Amino acid sequence: MHSVSEENYIKAIYHLQKGKELVATNDIAARMDTKASSVTDMLKKLADKNLAQYVPYKGSRLTEDGFKCAIQIIRKHRLWELFLVEKLNFNWDEVHEIAEQLEHIQSQKLINQLDAYLGFPKHDPHGDPIPDSNGVMEHLEQIPLSQLALNKNSRLTGIRDSSTEFLQYLDKHHIKLGSVLKVVDREVFDLSCSLMADDKELHISKQIADKLLVKTEG
Repeated sequence: MHSVSEENYIKAIYHLQKGKELVATNDIAARMDTKASSVTDMLKKLADKNLAQYVPYKGSRLTEDGFKCAIQIIRKHRLWELFLVEKLNFNWDEVHEIAEQLEHIQSQKLINQLDAYLGFPKHDPHGDPIPDSNGVMEHLEQIPLSQLALNKNSRLTGIRDSSTEFLQYLDKHHIKLGSVLKVVDREVFDLSCSLMADDKELHISKQIADKLLVKTEG
């Protein structure tokens, strides 16, 4: 069993790690909103438990055990998000912080039965894949809306920002998972887009287009 703090660091390294590259201590500190010295202390603890490899002055990466732990934390987080939205009628912008607390529940039986109760879902309310009990998650071919060819139909399948502010922005413009999006014009100057979102006209910045993940249709 691992502490809440240890699990939070494991998850942070997982999200920052690219392949087998070391994750810089300062990058972990920025994500965890803490001092680099505090990160170093935790990385040493994780290394002692064989959850992470720590290389002084260079950074850290998850071991196989650490990776498996991270996947299970993410599995719990995304299942709880879906449960809160589908069964308790929370909005998708309300569930992240609650799931951050629930993801540390240790009962594997509870999580497996939650998975079964929800019908073994493949994706959470934000379109992110949910790992199954073996840690396997579905890979979906998708691209940022900013890379979509003009006048090509696509469907929103995920988002890169689950902050309350961004989700409320999407709600304001009636954009949700499954929305049909088509870029009809793209400004050369700033790469902002004019698009049709479920037959509604909308102009968005490149920053927003980068955060919308779509799958092309047709």
